[in-house]
Amino acid sequence: MRLARRASADEQVARRPRLLGVSGKMGENDAIRVAVSTVIFSLRSAPEGDRLMLPLVRRTREPYRGAWALPGGWLDAAENLDAAASRTLAETTALDPGYLEQLYTFGDVDRAPSRTISIVYWALLRSDYVDAQRSASDAPENVEWFDVDAIPPLAFDHNRIADYALDRLRNKVGYSRIAASLLPDEFTLTELREVYEAVLGRRLDPSNFRRLLEGSDELVPTESFRTGKHRPARLYRYNADA
Repeated sequence: MRLARRASADEQVARRPRLLGVSGKMGENDAIRVAVSTVIFSLRSAPEGDRLMLPLVRRTREPYRGAWALPGGWLDAAENLDAAASRTLAETTALDPGYLEQLYTFGDVDRAPSRTISIVYWALLRSDYVDAQRSASDAPENVEWFDVDAIPPLAFDHNRIADYALDRLRNKVGYSRIAASLLPDEFTLTELREVYEAVLGRRLDPSNFRRLLEGSDELVPTESFRTGKHRPARLYRYNADA
């Protein structure tokens, strides 16, 4: 385990943020910096059960030294946005969700001490993948997971960004298969309902939930069952043809 490595002098020069003048010329007085940040959601164990959480990074430099912030960093002048999102996320958290989706661009004039535009990405990552990725690499220590309903004050406008991403996720879960990104390939209906409950932040009626899904072509029942203290529960998978 380690703190995020400080780049060498040569690397800092190579990764120096692009300065864009509003007139189209390079300049210090009207410079615009471009940063990339990422919001990662995962289900993590908590005393009250699995909770929807996101990782935050404690800043090691000014401004906001010691404050929590979303993972991110500066855009290299020679890399595209998707590559920058993957790189900065790996450097700050050791996480690699495989697929990142661009969420929104935040560019209020007063959002940072210097004029900065942030391109924000988001992704969902299964909890077992989180554990495997962080244990398999020299993961930074200044990373902690926080419940989405108990996020502390963050640096810059990152509270607003986190809230925007959570609203987007909660709206999207009702009309997409986004919950599948938080589940194993096969799952019980109870496990699927618990994912929806964690994302939405409220309880769902088990009978209505089962009836709604069993009446659709979204899920395919398998011949496998999950055994435990209660009667065996059938496992389902998402219908790739639906």
